[in-house]
Amino acid sequence: MRICYFQEKKVKDFHNQYIPRILVLWIIFFFMFLGAASAQNLSDLRNLEVDKLSDAQIEQLIKRAEGSGMTTAQLEAMAREQGLSPIEANKLRQRILQLQDTVNPQSGISGSQQGRGAGDQTQNDLFDSLRRSDPYYDLTPYQKKIFGFKLFHNRELDFNPSLNIPTPQGYIVGSGDQLLIDVYGASQQSFDVNVSPEGMILIPNVGPVQVGGASIEAVSARLRSSLGRIYSGLLGSNPNTFLQVRLGNIRSIKVSMVGELSRPGTYTLPSFASVFNGLFAAGGPNENGSFRNIQVYRDSRLVASVDIYEFVSKGNSQSNITLQDNDVVIVPPLQARVEIIGPVRREGFFEVKPEETLSDLYVYTGGFTSQAYRDRLTVRRIENNERKVIDVQQADFDSFNPKDGDEILVGESLDRFVNRVQVSGAVNRPGEYALENGSSVKSLIEKSQGLKPEAFRTRATLYRTSEDLTLAATTLDLQGILDGSEEDVQLKNEDLLFIPSRYDIQEETYVKISGEVNIPGTFPYAASMTVGDLILQAGGLLQSASNSSIEIARRVRDARTGRLAELYTLTIDPDLKLSEQESNQPLMPFDHVFIRKSPGFEREQLIKVEGEVNYPGEFAIASANERISDVIKRAGGLNQFAYPKGASLVRRTIYFEELSPEELKEKNLRDIREKVDPEKRAQLNQAELLLFERLDGKVNAIEERKLIEEQKKILENLSESSDFDSVFTDTVFNKVRFKKQDVIGINLEEILRNPGTGEDLILREGDILRIPKELQTIRMVGEVLMPTTTRFVRNNNLKNYISQAGGFTEDARRSKSYVIYANGDARSTRSFLGINFYPKIEPGAEIVVPKKPQRERITPATWIGIASSLATLGILIERLIQ
Repeated sequence: MRICYFQEKKVKDFHNQYIPRILVLWIIFFFMFLGAASAQNLSDLRNLEVDKLSDAQIEQLIKRAEGSGMTTAQLEAMAREQGLSPIEANKLRQRILQLQDTVNPQSGISGSQQGRGAGDQTQNDLFDSLRRSDPYYDLTPYQKKIFGFKLFHNRELDFNPSLNIPTPQGYIVGSGDQLLIDVYGASQQSFDVNVSPEGMILIPNVGPVQVGGASIEAVSARLRSSLGRIYSGLLGSNPNTFLQVRLGNIRSIKVSMVGELSRPGTYTLPSFASVFNGLFAAGGPNENGSFRNIQVYRDSRLVASVDIYEFVSKGNSQSNITLQDNDVVIVPPLQARVEIIGPVRREGFFEVKPEETLSDLYVYTGGFTSQAYRDRLTVRRIENNERKVIDVQQADFDSFNPKDGDEILVGESLDRFVNRVQVSGAVNRPGEYALENGSSVKSLIEKSQGLKPEAFRTRATLYRTSEDLTLAATTLDLQGILDGSEEDVQLKNEDLLFIPSRYDIQEETYVKISGEVNIPGTFPYAASMTVGDLILQAGGLLQSASNSSIEIARRVRDARTGRLAELYTLTIDPDLKLSEQESNQPLMPFDHVFIRKSPGFEREQLIKVEGEVNYPGEFAIASANERISDVIKRAGGLNQFAYPKGASLVRRTIYFEELSPEELKEKNLRDIREKVDPEKRAQLNQAELLLFERLDGKVNAIEERKLIEEQKKILENLSESSDFDSVFTDTVFNKVRFKKQDVIGINLEEILRNPGTGEDLILREGDILRIPKELQTIRMVGEVLMPTTTRFVRNNNLKNYISQAGGFTEDARRSKSYVIYANGDARSTRSFLGINFYPKIEPGAEIVVPKKPQRERITPATWIGIASSLATLGILIERLIQ
């Protein structure tokens, strides 16, 4: 007992001390394994400078992203998360797109993700497409509504200063500028000098000249004076030598952009840069920045205040001065912003100055739209911690000052008319008309240019709108109003006069014909219409109607008799003619005429014999029980090259689409029409030309009817394969394919020895009997090292042929190997007590070695699940032991 106690205590101590540690180590091991297996560690993108990367480095970055299963959008998002600036991220996206378009316009990061779903790839492509098509894709809805905000965030706009311009006379020369000095006229000379840090230029034989801080115009005057000591023709009242000063390379300046900007900082800009160029480089004012009071300081003095609204709405760029070195541009916080909602040209948020009124704001919005109500605006304002509504009349627009936070609502015009009347129905010009003094029903009909012939004159309806917007209907004697026997009715605003057509109040009548006619279908009924008239409209009778009958089904007006239809029967003679009395049989509305098929009429059915017979080709089936042996006799029997063991029968399945009688007729007419070359039609006589004109008309009519039928159906795109056809899609939208033709293996030797037995199949329309030449090859496919075709060697077994193909592969499923014989029959390998018995090999056979089923590999996520389960199980065991 004492020993058992100590053993039990040791077991408990072991579980308490070591099992938790082991489990922790197992979990750490699995997570480390997962990280090594699935994480493709991209380097730190925070400090990436895209302009300094070569195409090879960009390509390497793309490949590493592809290895991690990332799209372009995901790579960009990860870079931004790591701290990459939006400007650099945009450059990175553009470089990737340019590189992909250069290498392969159809490729992309997402294109390599074979394991991802097509929906994810399509969605990523859609996002990338939106980014490229929408220049404001990265802006929030609030930012898009701020007037002027889009100006600095449109990727398609470029506010970089143009350097290819004439030298401005007011340009201030500074250190780093290159001056090109040309002396021309009586003397010729050129000087190319750079301005030193001290603002000096050095001219040979002249010495230093101070130009820093002076304008181009002032520099020209100084140089004319200095060079005049050498070139006397520059001076005097009648100079014969002239001087021109131009800028070569311009210097760069440093400008500090501070305040409420998207990207504040110090920027290096060309010396031609203006305030707008600096703002664009800094991303413009942010959501809280002022667009109306941008301040430019030079040497601690305010030199300009820029109002972006003046530039955007009025084109006033007077305050958009040229920046100088060490200028400071400050964007202060905005003071007041209001929102305009309603039918104006530009809705959104607008910054207002204290002295501005609604009339000034009206200019920035672009004005009212045609649907706006202009007499009054509604202003929602917060005062004393409460919200209030202010009505501003049009007369007060010039004096009302909006305040910060105001919501200005522009109403819409009322959707109603003050002088409208309408007429609809059987008039020549239905529509809307103006209500005038004395407008009446009769005058409205005259304005609409009178009634149509089918107008129902006995009755019309006048719909009138009451003050409470309810409708009241009044019945009018239209004929009485028109001929004066009834008093004319005066019209009011929003009256609607409806004049029905006789066809609107009666059922449309038609007749129908089906059966053995060229164009079966439904036709409009006409008074005094006869059976002969309907047959002519249906294109006449088919040959299959010879010696048959016509049956007319007519609706029964009195259903109480118990009869469903009245039937009338007419006969058709062998010449496809009706007697005069039967042809003139009158029809009634909704009659249905059936043209019956002649008893015993059957269209010829064809089969085809291919291969080694004396007379191959198409054969008509002579009787309903004609067999393979019968058609072999008709084909002259087998020739000396035939290989009976390889004979097969190809038969249509239930999925085979047979030509309809209409399609068969079209095919035959086309065959006739295509017998004559169109270029030789001029050599035909009049009768032949008329024949081909009729054929063209009939074929075109059939094609039009087919097109109409196809437009009524919603079908899947069918495969172009001759043996398979996609019938429908399953629950996961994979196409399910069915054979349209089957190959049936037959024993032709037995059929010819014993005709009429069960082996001798009865033929059907469309059957193809194939009799090949004697085959001397064997084909090996599937899981063999070298799929090939080799010669047939008598007494060689399956393994001998597999050896000629290099043997089985590691994935070969040997026990399931099977042989397909030349006639289409197949036999599989049988196993007994672990021994494989392979089928016999005959000439023309195909040996197929299938592949072993693939086992699904365990993914890192599955390993995590297993580790988690083991950890949970260990904890449960530990607690149970405790």
